[in-house]
Amino acid sequence: MMRIFEPTLLLVIIIAFTAAMSQAQPVNQLTDQEKEEGWELLFDGSSTEHWRGYNKDQFPEKGWTVEDGLLIVQADGGGGDIITREKYGNLIFKVEWKVTKGGNSGIFYHALEQPTQSIHWSAPEYQLLDNKHHPDAEAGKNGNHKAASLYDIIPADPQTFRGHGKWNEAKIVIEDSRVEHWLNGEKVVEYERWTPEWYEMVRNSKFRNHPAFGDMREGHIGLQDHGDRVMFRNIKIKSLD
Repeated sequence: MMRIFEPTLLLVIIIAFTAAMSQAQPVNQLTDQEKEEGWELLFDGSSTEHWRGYNKDQFPEKGWTVEDGLLIVQADGGGGDIITREKYGNLIFKVEWKVTKGGNSGIFYHALEQPTQSIHWSAPEYQLLDNKHHPDAEAGKNGNHKAASLYDIIPADPQTFRGHGKWNEAKIVIEDSRVEHWLNGEKVVEYERWTPEWYEMVRNSKFRNHPAFGDMREGHIGLQDHGDRVMFRNIKIKSLD
């Protein structure tokens, strides 16, 4: 009896797999539903028109490349951090990211450009990290340097990082003072800014001497050049204002 039903079961599996593949969303494109909902594509697989260097007018000439539909920060490329040309307030931001072994990067939001300050002194950071192989994973407090954490402030819980060499899905939601970090479909960080509890957390972090940190109601989205090769795709944003 098993031999009779095995071909049928195999056929069902093939049909289901084919259907799933046909429904998969193309890389670096918006669906019709996303367009109707007001999503904006920040990278189409070839152009960097929505981005420029932090404290610069143009996109970096070195350190960042576009290869096979991916936006890539190269290891030791010296390109520096990049930011969106536009500023955003309330938003939903999504990106797929992949780090190489021991890789480190980050997503900044509500970034303020300061000529004498690096971007991380003003902008909260969604950490991108290879938790297993980068030493920074064990720094900080209670894992607040690991992937998807609010860097140096709130650890991501649960920790759903898939590992280096694999695509991970980040989502950031900002509605007024409330912020959420999502990693691979799960909410892992949630917090309120500009409350007594928020300022206490900042005072207990490395940002204590930077009054602009986390204080902006709108600003740029940034991607970090930390000297490691990291890949990005499907970068999109929806303004909630």
